[in-house]
Amino acid sequence: MRDVREKAKYDAKANILKALAHPTRLWMVEKLAHGERCVCEFVDAVDFDFSTISRHLSVLKQAGIVMDDKRGKQVYYTLKVPCVLNFMHCVDAVLKSQAEAHAALVDSA
Repeated sequence: MRDVREKAKYDAKANILKALAHPTRLWMVEKLAHGERCVCEFVDAVDFDFSTISRHLSVLKQAGIVMDDKRGKQVYYTLKVPCVLNFMHCVDAVLKSQAEAHAALVDSA
């Protein structure tokens, strides 16, 4: 990549993918597909403390994937760009394809 702008674009894309590259954050994004969630709802659903959940949500927010809305003492999160779910569906398709290929190998043995 010789062009500085092109490199910056790929760096920015990589940062978004890095933000998604954690099982807990992927789970959070999928939960947010069903509507806004309070931080407390994430804490109640998994065995992590409030600060760990907040850190994960902060990473997603910095990447531009989610946005927050503070209401009193509670903070609610929503997907800023729901199209990220298209990527999640693509990942699921890759996993299905891999499973089918692996099953075909086992069946032929």
